[in-house]
Amino acid sequence: MKIRRHRSGALSASFLVLLFASCGAPAPPLPPSLELAKPATDLQVTRKSNRVSLSWTVPSETTDFALVRHPGVTRICRGADPANNRCGTVAGEVQPPPPIAKTVRGRKKPELKVVRATATDTLPDDLQQQNPTGFVNYAVETLNTRGRSAGLSNAVAIPLAPTLPPPSGVTPQVTEQGVRLTWTGSRPSKDVPRISYLYRIYRRVAGTTADAVAGEVAADDASQSNFIDHGVGWQTKYEYHVTPLTVVAGQQPPVQVEGEDSPSITIFVNDVYPPSVPSGLQAVFSGVGQQPFVELTWSPVTAADLAGYNVYRREEGGESVKLNSDLIKTPAFRDTHVEAGKKYVYSVSAVDLRNNESARSEETSEQVP
Repeated sequence: MKIRRHRSGALSASFLVLLFASCGAPAPPLPPSLELAKPATDLQVTRKSNRVSLSWTVPSETTDFALVRHPGVTRICRGADPANNRCGTVAGEVQPPPPIAKTVRGRKKPELKVVRATATDTLPDDLQQQNPTGFVNYAVETLNTRGRSAGLSNAVAIPLAPTLPPPSGVTPQVTEQGVRLTWTGSRPSKDVPRISYLYRIYRRVAGTTADAVAGEVAADDASQSNFIDHGVGWQTKYEYHVTPLTVVAGQQPPVQVEGEDSPSITIFVNDVYPPSVPSGLQAVFSGVGQQPFVELTWSPVTAADLAGYNVYRREEGGESVKLNSDLIKTPAFRDTHVEAGKKYVYSVSAVDLRNNESARSEETSEQVP
C-alpha cells in the first residue's frame, strides 16, 4: 500500500511540472498589421450637369480583419482602370472621418458605426470635348497614414456627354387646356452624332417634395419653346422647373444626362373656364288627354367637371327666366307651367363644379295650342 501511494504521487508531480512548463512557453509572434483598409464595395456615383456626386461606406476593417483605427485620406479617382487597380487621375481627397468604433461597457469588442462619406467632382470641359459620347470611370481609394492602400473600390462609369445651360424666362399661364409654359432655350455650339437634346418639365404640388415628370419637348433650333401640361387639377398650386436633357443613342436604354434646373416658378390653377355650350336643343309640346307640357331635350355636355344644366324660357318679346331652382342632372326637362295659345322660347346652359356657367345654347321655340 505504501509503495502504491508513492508511485501515484510521483506521477502527479511530473504532470504538474509539465503543465506549468507548457503554460509558460511563449507563443509565436504575430506579424504587425499593415493597417490597410478593405476597399469600399458600394460606391455610388451620379451626375447632374458637370457636377459628379459620389458616396460610399467608409471601411471599418483592415485586410487582416482588425479595426481601422488610424485611417488616412481617401482619394477620388477619375479615369480609374479597374483592370490594373490603379487610381488614374486624383480628382480630390477626402479627409478621414471621425472614429468609426467606440467601446461599449459590458462588451468585449467595440461597436462599429456605419459612416457614409460623400464627395463632389467637376468634369473638366476638355475631357468632355475629347470623347462626348464616351464614359469615364470613378473609384475611391482609402489610404493608411503611410499613404498605402489595399486597392480601389468598385468602379462606376459616368457618361461624358455635354449638357445645355438651364433655360431662362420660364413663364406659366393657366389655359382651359392646362398650364402653358414658355421659356427661352439655347443650342449647343456644335452638333455631335448620336447626341440629341430635350427639355424635361418637372411639376410638383406646392408644399410637397415629390417631383413628377409632366412631359418632354425637343430642344429644336427655335429659341422659344412651349409646353402645355394637361395633367393638372383645378384649384391647386403647382411648382414647375425645366431641365435640359442630353440623350446619347446607341445603347438600350439610351444614355441620359440632366443639366442644371431652371429656377422654380409657382402658379395657382384657378378654374374660370365654363363647360362648352349645349347644342341640339329641341322642344316638343304634348297635352292630349293629360296635363299639357313642353318636353325639352339636348345633346349632353361631356366635360369631366360638369355639375348640371340651367333651363331658360321667355315669351316672345320678353326677358328669359330660369325655370329650375336646382341644377338639372340629365339633358332633358319637362316644362309643365304652360298656357294655351302662347309661344315659348327656350335655351339651355351648362354649369361646372365651381359654378362656372357657359353661354346659353341657340334658342328653340314651341307653340302651345
